[in-house]
Amino acid sequence: MRVSLIRGLLAALAVGAIPAMVAAEDQKPDQKDPNRIVCEKQKELGSRVATKKICMTAAEWEIRRREDRQALEKAQVNRTSPSGM
Repeated sequence: MRVSLIRGLLAALAVGAIPAMVAAEDQKPDQKDPNRIVCEKQKELGSRVATKKICMTAAEWEIRRREDRQALEKAQVNRTSPSGM
């Protein structure tokens, strides 16, 4: 009797948990959504262990990476050109 009661409770919990698991899967952020929040840990300058957590939207991260890449390319061009001396 006890075993069947426990099995019944476990079955009820399992059936109730399945819709909750499916709902949780539906709420996963879309990897292509530009408005999803992405957090990254970045090392602080001058320290080997200190980090800070920076959170931005995926679109903001893309803009930041593009601007960093452009600044690096501009610095490399200015460094190698004869007029940059």
